Amino acid sequence: MNQADTGKFIADRRKEKGLTQARLAEKLNITDRAVSKWETGKCMPDSSIMLELCNILDVTVNELLTGERMGKNACEEKANENLIESKRKDEDNTNRNAIIATIYTIAMVIGIIVCCICDVAISGTLTWSLIVLSSVLVAWTASFPVLLLGKKGVLVAMIAISICIVPFMYILSILINVKAVFHIGAVMSILSIVFLWIIYIAYRRLKERKLLATGITFLLAIPFTFLINGTLSKLIGEPAMDIWDIVSVFILFGIAVAFFIGDYAKVKGYIR
Repeated sequence: MNQADTGKFIADRRKEKGLTQARLAEKLNITDRAVSKWETGKCMPDSSIMLELCNILDVTVNELLTGERMGKNACEEKANENLIESKRKDEDNTNRNAIIATIYTIAMVIGIIVCCICDVAISGTLTWSLIVLSSVLVAWTASFPVLLLGKKGVLVAMIAISICIVPFMYILSILINVKAVFHIGAVMSILSIVFLWIIYIAYRRLKERKLLATGITFLLAIPFTFLINGTLSKLIGEPAMDIWDIVSVFILFGIAVAFFIGDYAKVKGYIR
């Protein structure tokens, strides 16, 4: 499988069909910049649109992946080769991720054990180490799926942290014997989780336009800042905003505009 060959093949078939890059991109509901990247061999079409692309270009998946027209027998033979190669790569990635995730888990377990031993040696019982233990478990729950599954694990991690964060705040408030930790922390955690889900959905829906998704993220951070500060003001009786919050809002807006401009420039082909 050669990205350059596939790219040239896509370009040739597109021209045979009388399609421009922009028209092909419109049919696939993506940007013409993505099509340009395929045809220059910089990346491959996403699996989610590969079948639709093949239908538009009137080619088979195996012809697309190999970058050449093939007869029936050659196509079947190449299909088996591509299947074996794809399976091998998946197995290699899975094994590598499993090793990294295992080392990560072992390191965390060792860290917990060391903290517990030190705590018992100093205090005669488990005290502050329980805080470390609960914090590490939450961090592991959120990070382990990503290490093990890569991008596919992000959704699992999001679900895991959404489930664990409020119980964690409750346990933490008990361990340090401060009820306000739960009352305030749970509210802040829920708001933060909602914001993270919005970001996740934005990147999922705009996976071909990451600059736009990032700009939206920074722009949404502005009302989120007001929401967080207003909620904290009601909970602890402090002023809702100060000068540094105002400065932060202007900075966030400026960064968002910069990403929007970058996305526009990419869509129009001004930058590559």
